[in-house]
Amino acid sequence: MARLYRKMASLISLIAILLIAIQYGQSNAELTAIKHLPKNNGNLSILIIGDWGRKGTYNQSKVSYQMGVIGKELDIDYVISTGDNFYENGLTGVKDSQFEESFSDIYTAQSLKTPWYLVLGNHDYRGDVLAQLDPILRKKDERFICMRNFIVNSGVVDFFMVDTTPFQESYWTNPGTDKYDWRQVAPRDTYISNLLQELDGALKESKAQWKFVVGHHTMRSVSDHGDTQELLELLLPILKENDVDMYINGHDHCLEHISSNDSKLQYITSGGGSKAWRNVYKENQDTLKFFYDGQGFMSLQVTQSEAKFVFYDAFGNDIYKWRTTRPSQSTQEF
Repeated sequence: MARLYRKMASLISLIAILLIAIQYGQSNAELTAIKHLPKNNGNLSILIIGDWGRKGTYNQSKVSYQMGVIGKELDIDYVISTGDNFYENGLTGVKDSQFEESFSDIYTAQSLKTPWYLVLGNHDYRGDVLAQLDPILRKKDERFICMRNFIVNSGVVDFFMVDTTPFQESYWTNPGTDKYDWRQVAPRDTYISNLLQELDGALKESKAQWKFVVGHHTMRSVSDHGDTQELLELLLPILKENDVDMYINGHDHCLEHISSNDSKLQYITSGGGSKAWRNVYKENQDTLKFFYDGQGFMSLQVTQSEAKFVFYDAFGNDIYKWRTTRPSQSTQEF
């Protein structure tokens, strides 16, 4: 009976989420707020994955299977995607079969049949971006909730989902043979200015115990893409000013944890959803805690007094664990 009540509560929550998302569908830098409270006495449990949409290839299916196992074990509330949801060039439209071939037909475990909150990556911008944002996709698979910029309020924690692709100036000025869909974004400077203003205000208004920002692009990384200078210059000061606890991203196809040397901010990369093994290592001026140049994903559990995450490889092995606690802000690997 208790399980039935939990399923009914989850269904009601999902319906409310979809109604909010459809009603307030975004076209610019405005941050839509979605409330998704944890089902386990206010304690949140989620999975985070990035850079995955390859029709099951490059171990995407293996990672998906292990996500299902860990998702069931942790009784997760939802999944967050850090972007690059469909390779190589996003979706061609709302009828693109890759939506099913890379998402619906891959993440089939019962534990993963929960809302997925997704940000866009640079590869998504190389297709029809408006297709990924279209509520029609939610009719095909009700889990898929993708917007440019939005907030997921989960009681003890607020996730600020940020569209980082427009920050990268080279995509605008030197895209090479790639084509980016800048509809409802251009002009760049206005979009970024409005977004930063919205984000700063939302962070200041947040009453959550924990504040996490999610974007696609790396801010700090020792892997292939390295640091993203535009984010360090434009976004990082706002994160530090507002005491953000974590910046979580994809883009580099690896799992890594870098700790800021001059703030409490933790830089977390979860971009191992499919193709990986870049065999690249770059020095970083902040403190590298962990780096795995392979496929995998992460879990994140948050309570009023503790936040902890675990990295898993494609075989479900937990390869790194870390946690921090309140109010003393003690941190440790465990």
